[in-house]
Amino acid sequence: MKRSLDELAETLTHIDDRELMLEFLRELLTAREAERISGRWEIVKRLSEGVPQRRIAEELGLSLCNITRGSRELRRRESAMRTVLEREGYRPSHLDDHS
Repeated sequence: MKRSLDELAETLTHIDDRELMLEFLRELLTAREAERISGRWEIVKRLSEGVPQRRIAEELGLSLCNITRGSRELRRRESAMRTVLEREGYRPSHLDDHS
């Protein structure tokens, strides 16, 4: 399984066409999987913007448990999630006090 994940990651890095990437993800993932992954991305974006966990939970109709994982990842300075968010223009620097 790890080899397949490594291969998938490598494959994704070579797709530089947004529409092709979207279609690939739609074909690879079930609608439910795509929804869950998109939801996780929305959670970490909001957390990185400083939106309180309770507000995110209310707005997205989720339990706080669903948000805790993203919050924990963003607190780690070496987090890949944090690095990707920063590259996309999000600045989770307000989390530095909790690292």
